[in-house]
Amino acid sequence: MSRDKILAAVKTSQPELQPLPTLNDVPAIQFPDAVAQFKATLQVIGGFIATAKQISEVEGIIKQLFPQAVKIVSAVPDIASLSAEHWQQQDPHALEDVTVGVISSSLAVAENGAIWVTEKDMQQVRVLPFIVEHLVAVVHAKDMVSNMQQAYQRIDSAPGFNVFIAGPSKTADIEQSLVLGAHGPKSMTVVVVE
Repeated sequence: MSRDKILAAVKTSQPELQPLPTLNDVPAIQFPDAVAQFKATLQVIGGFIATAKQISEVEGIIKQLFPQAVKIVSAVPDIASLSAEHWQQQDPHALEDVTVGVISSSLAVAENGAIWVTEKDMQQVRVLPFIVEHLVAVVHAKDMVSNMQQAYQRIDSAPGFNVFIAGPSKTADIEQSLVLGAHGPKSMTVVVVE
């Protein structure tokens, strides 16, 4: 059969186009406690949770969780004292030996355990949450929503690099062997500031 005959047969055998369903009537998932659900979801996907009453406690939490950290960089101004000096001015490739990277997030999603990170949260160093050995993200409890619909309503549409991050880097093979830290951070800890 020639190519033209095959394509003609495919074209005549296609089903009629159907209109897409409207999703306006589909209720978005809601959790009575978005913070508790976020914590549970993040743990299921391989992340860790820590809580702080105020931002000033986060530095102590990082020191406690990573006592052997050789090099720490922090894109969070309130936690800058832990940071290697002038790390923002370095070539991003020079961050390959960072043990712990600290970023902030202005939005977290309970249904999938994801945080929203912008270039501003990374101090314009886009590679930061992906090149470090261990990632720590600081999120305020007030910035947690139940679902992605709510998240997209809160996202600023400003241009630039923005990304949802959910848990540590991971990969799995066909035999369902899960490997954490395959091509990015080995761990992700979210510190929820209540």
